[in-house]
Amino acid sequence: VGIGVNAYLWRASLDTLSFMPLESADPWGGVINYDWYSDPAAPNERFKATVFILDTRLRADALNVAVVKQVRGADGQWTAAPVDPQTETDLENAILTRARQLNLADAR
Repeated sequence: VGIGVNAYLWRASLDTLSFMPLESADPWGGVINYDWYSDPAAPNERFKATVFILDTRLRADALNVAVVKQVRGADGQWTAAPVDPQTETDLENAILTRARQLNLADAR
């Protein structure tokens, strides 16, 4: 049975983004949704992430991370803000690095 996507990317995604609250996870469809997270050092901004695992193979193009950002204005309301594209790339690279580590550990 198992899951419908690459198990190393799946586990690495959960490990890498474990600091964010998990909203939902579909291991057959390969989608992991994280709920809003605010860094205690920056309480007036928050992030939400979705990880898409697109293949059963451990490949860089089998992974996509989408991040949404909001900032709290003086009125206390949250509004959408642009996300630096490097943020998504950095998260993808961290997940890929962790997935490779898990793969190597299993090969030993």
